[in-house]
Amino acid sequence: MTSGQDLAGRTVLVTGADGFIGSHLVELLVARGAAVRAFVYYNSWNSLGWLADLEPAVLAEVEVMPGDIRDAERVAEAVNGCDLVFHLSSLIGIPYSYVAARSYVDTNIGGALNVLQACCASDRLERLVHTSTSEVYGTAQTVPISEDHPLVGQSPYSASKIGADKMAESFHLSFGLPVVIARPFNTFGPRQTARAVIPTVLSQLLAGGHQLRLGALSPTRDFNYVTDTAAGIVALGLCARAEGRTVNIGTGEEWSIGEMAEMAIELVGRAVEIVSDEDRMRPEASEVQRLIADNRLIAYLTGWQPAVPFHDGLARTRDWIAGNLVLFGDQGYCI
Repeated sequence: MTSGQDLAGRTVLVTGADGFIGSHLVELLVARGAAVRAFVYYNSWNSLGWLADLEPAVLAEVEVMPGDIRDAERVAEAVNGCDLVFHLSSLIGIPYSYVAARSYVDTNIGGALNVLQACCASDRLERLVHTSTSEVYGTAQTVPISEDHPLVGQSPYSASKIGADKMAESFHLSFGLPVVIARPFNTFGPRQTARAVIPTVLSQLLAGGHQLRLGALSPTRDFNYVTDTAAGIVALGLCARAEGRTVNIGTGEEWSIGEMAEMAIELVGRAVEIVSDEDRMRPEASEVQRLIADNRLIAYLTGWQPAVPFHDGLARTRDWIAGNLVLFGDQGYCI
């Protein structure tokens, strides 16, 4: 895997740079010498999202470009002049997709199309990394899950990501676009909101409640620490052999939600009762029961390996949430 100041002299675009993974990716790209353009969702209060959490000296190195991924003209402006494009902008969160499916189609599929068309029109683009999600696999039919596992739209969110992935694939096959589809498994770490299970658990524990309210405890996930996910995305962006391919980014380990919760309870040092909350349950047929990555392809192509063990990543996330507990409600939802 390429390391050090290997991106010096390259201009790089990150869409969704104001998000959880995007902000960590921006940090890594700046550290590795890239000139980073950060495409962030425009809002009237001029919020930079999680980019505001970066050290001032790092943020000063970033060209911030507000816009909307659904705006083709603005996306084309953002792509113009860039050597590498990392497309992370996406409407996330499975529960909301049950009630607002069209929003996911417009943002995730329409937004991806805008990026793909802008990249096709570029005479400078070296490579586009399109970011997918392990949710597109649905419940594992074979384990570990390799890149040729069937795609199953078990939620409107995952269906929209499948559509976006297939658009990316079509632009490579139809127009020769140098695109890589990066498929991260369950990323966690600092700056993740409580829409996700790990910050939900840790924020409830750190807030001092006597019960830990969760949905289903039996599903398993492959939890990958956010800096490892970011490093995997960059590795794929620098890998010509990955062009036209879909590549998993995961640890190859699985933990049940119940096991993760018990580990979090131990890390926080508080004995609490775990209670099943119906409001946190997915519809039965929509619940993905098992996700575990086959990560041999990314290791073969780039040499990438996860560097942060799950227990260590969980401890780092605990420390961050403890210092930012004001951001979380007392029921484990992000304010």
